[in-house]
Amino acid sequence: MREIDSKLITNSIYKCCVDAAYFINDDVLNKIVDAKEKESDSIAKNILCQIIENDKLAKDEFIPMCQDTGLVLVFVEIGREVYVNSNIDDAINEGVRKAYTEAFLRKSVVKNPIDRINTNDNTPAIIYYKIVDGDKLKLSICLKGAGSENMSKIKMLNPSDGIDGIKKFVVDSVVEAGGRPCPPLVLGIGIGGTMDKAALMSKEALLRDMNDSSSDEKIAKLEKEIYDLVNATKVGPMGLKGDTTCLAVKINYYPCHIASLPVALTIQCHAHRHKEVIL
Repeated sequence: MREIDSKLITNSIYKCCVDAAYFINDDVLNKIVDAKEKESDSIAKNILCQIIENDKLAKDEFIPMCQDTGLVLVFVEIGREVYVNSNIDDAINEGVRKAYTEAFLRKSVVKNPIDRINTNDNTPAIIYYKIVDGDKLKLSICLKGAGSENMSKIKMLNPSDGIDGIKKFVVDSVVEAGGRPCPPLVLGIGIGGTMDKAALMSKEALLRDMNDSSSDEKIAKLEKEIYDLVNATKVGPMGLKGDTTCLAVKINYYPCHIASLPVALTIQCHAHRHKEVIL
């Protein structure tokens, strides 16, 4: 059994939160740069140039890429041979608290969704756990701004709706969202399971590398088809028309009931702020 000090978790969460807010991931930036080179609309190309410049300024001047520094989602994969010497939830939330106060990130969490009183430290984080083999602890974080999160959706389709129904749901949702989630977007899609399982899978799909494809041939084909259909809408960067509405589509799936076809769509903005660390 390998012991991990909870302070290491706190410090790792702190660094992940700060880095995610200030430094865009290379795979995400490269997708935006590629999109700029291929964009045929002059206004859309200019917007993509401004996004790239914004990301460079954030890195060079150590300032957040966006004023909405998000609610923190943490995905924990804990090995069966790992022992943490304190409460993991507390260690994670202390890292979030430290990051959002010391790094002057905007605090966007309210304690109660009805009375809307700010917690003043951006806690608590939304935490998910998965037990895996081994003696490692993997922490994956995502900063979820409200602009994109508010445009995310779930729908319980009929099995007879099939693949065409899934495509229509995603494309219609993106068109309805327009510029509000700050496109170009990264789309995480969960198909199958139950309503809650589909939603979780759609979030987990966003943690995949921007350049990968599903290991399932049919799902990989569907990712490409949805990517092409979404970009064909011409919603464009920031909703002002153009070739680039979507940077990537990632689909996770799970078995489901014979009478159900749950589909969840988590929309992520162009910054797509996420980091991970393995302890």
